[in-house]
Amino acid sequence: MARTLFSSRHSGNLATHVGDDPQSVQAARNALARSLSTSEIIYMEQTHSDRICEVTEDHQSIYDGDALITSRKGISLGVLVADCIPLLISSSSHIAAVHVGRQGLVKEIALKTFHAMANLGARDFSAVIGPSICAQCYEVSEEMYSDVTALIPATATSPEKHCLNLQAGLRAQLEGVGVSVSDLGICTKESLDFFSYRRDVETGRQVGVISQ
Repeated sequence: MARTLFSSRHSGNLATHVGDDPQSVQAARNALARSLSTSEIIYMEQTHSDRICEVTEDHQSIYDGDALITSRKGISLGVLVADCIPLLISSSSHIAAVHVGRQGLVKEIALKTFHAMANLGARDFSAVIGPSICAQCYEVSEEMYSDVTALIPATATSPEKHCLNLQAGLRAQLEGVGVSVSDLGICTKESLDFFSYRRDVETGRQVGVISQ
C-alpha cells in the first residue's frame, strides 16, 4: 500500500530555486526523508510541462519534467508546490507524483500520467489532491477564464468572478477514466500553514510525497 504525505511550511522550504541557502534546503529535505524512514526522495525540475519521467533501477539525480512514475520499493517521489496541485497517484504496481497547475491541467498531464502507468501494467488507481489554491482564490483574467473553461468546463465558477476551480477540473479528468480521487480540501492561499505564491510572491515550496 502506498504512503502519502503533504508537508507544510513548518517543514521548511524544500525548493532549491527560490533563493534560500542550498545547505538549509538540503537539511530540510534530509529531515523530511528521515521522518518518512525512506532512503531518498526524488524531486523534479518542474517547468509546467507535460513531460513524464520514469524512475528506474538506474535512476538519475535530476528529472526534468512535471510527473514522476516508479515501481521501485524503498524510494519516494516528491512534487514541489506553492499553490499548484500536488497530485499523488497509487495503483497496483506503480506510484506517481504529479505537478498540476493551470498549464498542466490544460496539457492533461494527469491523464497522460495515468495512461503511462496503465501502459506499464498498473491497475486499480486512486489519487489524492493535496493542499492547493481553491476556486474562490484563483482569480484569472477574463480571457484566460474563457479559454480554460471552454476546454475544461468543470473548472468554471462564475464569469463575473472569473476564478478557476482546478481541483474540479482535475477530478473530472481522472474520474472520467475511472480513477478514485480524494481531495484534502485545504487552500494554500487561505491557510498560513502553507507557502502560497499568490499570497506572498516571494515564498518557499512544500512537497507532496508518495512511496510504496
